This record gives sequence, structure tokens and C-alpha cells, in this order.
Amino acid sequence: MTAEGPEAGQGGDGEHDLLAMLPRLTQLSGAVNRGRLTERAMEAAGVAVDRPAMSVLVSLHVAGGPLRVGEIAARMQVVGPHVTRQVNELARRGLVRRVTDPDDQRARLIEPTAEGAAATERYMRTVLGWFSDALAGWSPQDREVFGRLLARFVDDLTAHLDSFGDDDDRPV
Repeated sequence: MTAEGPEAGQGGDGEHDLLAMLPRLTQLSGAVNRGRLTERAMEAAGVAVDRPAMSVLVSLHVAGGPLRVGEIAARMQVVGPHVTRQVNELARRGLVRRVTDPDDQRARLIEPTAEGAAATERYMRTVLGWFSDALAGWSPQDREVFGRLLARFVDDLTAHLDSFGDDDDRPV
């Protein structure tokens, strides 16, 4: 794919395709954000933390093992001090703990406690159940293709936006 021509949405059918997708992407964003998916799932799962704290717990769950604060921040696409505040609060509530990094005795890793892991598992089961219900009428092949294309789109868009750096010339 090039940065010019119809493939980039600069005329021809490519632009029409992109224009047709834009309202659907906006609709999806609204369903997730305005629909308060995270908050509703936390409530349904009985998890009483705020959204950023839930993101820390989910990052640890998806990683499948302890992570450094910087690794959590990178996965969440936020800065380290933001994660440190969340980890401190989660530790105070007994949902995560700091452990020594076996590869570097000076470093600390963050891992969920049994209570934190159970809360995250309840949350994940809730969200995945809702997604499963939404896709119940889809064939296994459609689900596989959707997952593959969605991952590709997110990866490509994220890489493209990251290529702009932190400058003020990033597109809005």
C-alpha cells in the first residue's frame, strides 16, 4: 500500500470506501465510549475501580505475568507516572503487589493478587460474553476474518499515527 493514490483514499473508489467506513467507526467509538462499555462491565462484574485502574489490571491479565510499570504504560499508551498512581491505589486496595524482578534485583514488577486476578477475570468474562453475544449470528469464518482485519487495521493505523511522533503537526 502506498501513501498516494486511491489506496490512500485520495480519489477514486478508495476515497469512497474510506468515507463509507468513517460513520461506522464513529458509531463503534460511540457505542464503546458513550455506551460506557468499561464502566457497565465493571459494574456487572462487581469490580469497583476506576477505568484507568481497570486498564492496568487488564494489561496484566493479557500479559499473563508480572510487568514493570514502564511495560504497563507502553501497553496502555500512557506515561509511567500515570500508571504508578494507578498501581499505588490498586496496591493499597490489595488488587496488585510489587515483586522483585528475578532478572534485575533492583527492579520491581507488578502482579495481580488473587483478589485482583479474580476481579479481572470476572470483568473479562463479562466483556467477552457481550462480544460473543453480539457475534452469535456470525460464522466462525466471519469471526476469524473480522478479528484478523481488525487487528491489521489497528496495527497499521497505530503505526501510522506513531510515525508522526509527539510533534504538534500530528493530524487531528
